[in-house]
Amino acid sequence: MPVQKILVTGTAGFIGFHLAKVLLDRGDEVVGLDNLNDYYDVSLKQARLAQLDGRPNFRFVKLDLADRDGMAALFKTEKFDRVVNLAAQAGVRYSLKNPHAYIDSNLVGFVNILEGCRHNEVQHLVYASSSSVYGANTRMPFSIHHNVDHPVSLYAASKKANELMAHTYAHLYRLPVTGLRFFTVYGPWGRPDMALFLFTKAILEGRPIDVFNYGKMRRDFTYIDDIVEGVMRTLDNTARPNPQWNGDQPDPGTSNAPYRLYNIGNNNPVELMHLIETLEKALGRTAEKNLLPIQPGDVPATYADVDDLTRDVGFKPSTSIEEGVGRFVAWYRGYFR
Repeated sequence: MPVQKILVTGTAGFIGFHLAKVLLDRGDEVVGLDNLNDYYDVSLKQARLAQLDGRPNFRFVKLDLADRDGMAALFKTEKFDRVVNLAAQAGVRYSLKNPHAYIDSNLVGFVNILEGCRHNEVQHLVYASSSSVYGANTRMPFSIHHNVDHPVSLYAASKKANELMAHTYAHLYRLPVTGLRFFTVYGPWGRPDMALFLFTKAILEGRPIDVFNYGKMRRDFTYIDDIVEGVMRTLDNTARPNPQWNGDQPDPGTSNAPYRLYNIGNNNPVELMHLIETLEKALGRTAEKNLLPIQPGDVPATYADVDDLTRDVGFKPSTSIEEGVGRFVAWYRGYFR
């Protein structure tokens, strides 16, 4: 593929940082955007950026997605070939406390991205959706062909809204869009608000860990390298209309517009207690567990059907929880010494 100019939003974030690195390694030009907000420790975001700084094909822009004029100017000046939108207000529990942050970033910010793509001939927009959109669904494994109209958190509703907004632009302006539903991403440089990071920190500091739903949660934990590989492959595989799509029996995962959805998950749910045992082994310490009921907005289980991903781009995540947790712990010990 010829060298492309790619906008990666959320490039100081966990997934954005890893993706930018891989794109640069293969020779693409990357413009990284982030607002460096303080939802979690900004020094971790800055440390990620420091790994990218100074690379010849990388430029960083500090900008908020919700800044309409700033975003319009950026798109107009840069003329990106492709865009990967990974910037969002993340987290299910935080959406109970600060709902407006989700509207500003995930809705206002996303329409600014769609408008930028529409007016500047972007060839393909790939954006992060989430396994959270499955909400109250209980039929497993979760498939992109299932209806997802029952979100149980505002975060999930904002991600479902992104899928609807993207479809509208694909339909009206023939903008190729691909939404990726990520399943519980973990690994080196991960987010401090997520379970694996919280557990590791607490165990090493000799504090008890909060285990929700009495440890009966099941999550399709997906290692960061598998997520990035999935993003790369879908980015290179521009969304196309589904010629078999039929409005009498509308398939939620495809369209007669250039619109696609994919799950990127390990296709192998793991009980929270098994994750904790794996982490205890890697750390050589036992956790003191504080067993608690399920939290509002949480779902008891996630499990990704990745058949469409495998068929369309020839990739299926496969990193085991043992291997992934081991790599995370090695990074954590090195980073925090």
